[in-house]
Amino acid sequence: MLDSISFAQRQRLAYIDFCLLFKGAIYRQDLINRFEVGLSAGSRDFNLYKDLAPDNLSYDSSGKRYYQTAQFKPLFEHDAQRTLTKLANDISDGFDAIGDMHFPVEAPSSLNIPDIFIVAKLVQAILNNKAVSVIYTSLTSGSNARELVPHSIVDNGLRWHVRAFDRKSNSFRDFVLTRISKVTIKATPDSQERGDQDTEWHRMLPLQLVPHPKNVSFPTAIEMDYGMENSQLLINVRAAMAGYLLRRWNVDCTERATLKGAEYQLWLQNRFTLNNVENLAIAPGYKS
Repeated sequence: MLDSISFAQRQRLAYIDFCLLFKGAIYRQDLINRFEVGLSAGSRDFNLYKDLAPDNLSYDSSGKRYYQTAQFKPLFEHDAQRTLTKLANDISDGFDAIGDMHFPVEAPSSLNIPDIFIVAKLVQAILNNKAVSVIYTSLTSGSNARELVPHSIVDNGLRWHVRAFDRKSNSFRDFVLTRISKVTIKATPDSQERGDQDTEWHRMLPLQLVPHPKNVSFPTAIEMDYGMENSQLLINVRAAMAGYLLRRWNVDCTERATLKGAEYQLWLQNRFTLNNVENLAIAPGYKS
């Protein structure tokens, strides 16, 4: 039946499906505002969606909101990699599910693509300020139940992870999405567990990157690659993300630019900015 529906209406149905999957709920006004349709057209879209997937949503008349049901199964297939990228850039449209335009551009493969339903549950928890119970498989302790309070989904350049308060260690940590096998949404967390208490996340570090003084023969090429001004690139990065960026860009973090190899084209000139930053074991050459 979906094939007989106009492309414009399929877009709107995919948006309803997307919001139910990732937000857990949707107002009729959300659809009206997003597509600039009238009230009657929006009502028809929700009625059609309910005809196609009657077990996917329930209506709360007091809040005038449609909620995802426990029996929810997406009406459309949402591409995990493209959806994650759109979520990271705050583009919530669900259009990938109906085959929007593809371009001849390739990106390097990630290690693995996270389960879209795991991501959806975590996003729901973040948006609704909830804690979660997960089954997490770590390198040191194997598979165990953990209670987390997630606040952000992050692409570190190699894989996706969730930044969350971990009740086991009583600290904010990173958890790789592909190592999470089950998510159950729990109650509202305590105030000290919420994202606004994550100091490493909110602390911004100024990084001063310059062409490597020993490994690069023609520094102008590196200046052009990174859009440098006055032979340097000044960027601000979250303290919690600094190690990932420095590793991804192969930035030499030694005190005197002593790392050798063609892969080290940048040097961190203001190395002192990393003082008292956690998660720097992966920063190339850094020693506290």
